[in-house]
Amino acid sequence: MSADTAQIHGKTLRFKFNDGPMAGKTFEHAFDDHGTVTWKMLGGEGKPSKPTKYELAHVNFDVFAVSYLGDAGYTLTTILDFNTGLLVAFASNEKSLVKQHGTFEVVKRAAA
Repeated sequence: MSADTAQIHGKTLRFKFNDGPMAGKTFEHAFDDHGTVTWKMLGGEGKPSKPTKYELAHVNFDVFAVSYLGDAGYTLTTILDFNTGLLVAFASNEKSLVKQHGTFEVVKRAAA
């Protein structure tokens, strides 16, 4: 694991969306060291996802882009700023594209 991916690999991040179709909803995303992610909506809605491959890019300093194809055929691409805790996400499929804003936090760190 390189230093530029250590912010996300092996961590669980909690995303909270402020606007868009997921406004007011919170999701936990568990990013493993092998390039797969699982997520679940908090608050009793829905069930956990199946593991799916994610791609990660170190953009600049504490900013990362992470993208994966979700269970319902949507691709979620999220820009995460670890300095501010802000996120911008783009959810898309063959019929729609939406932008959403929110916040995130690390809720579980990889074991040392």
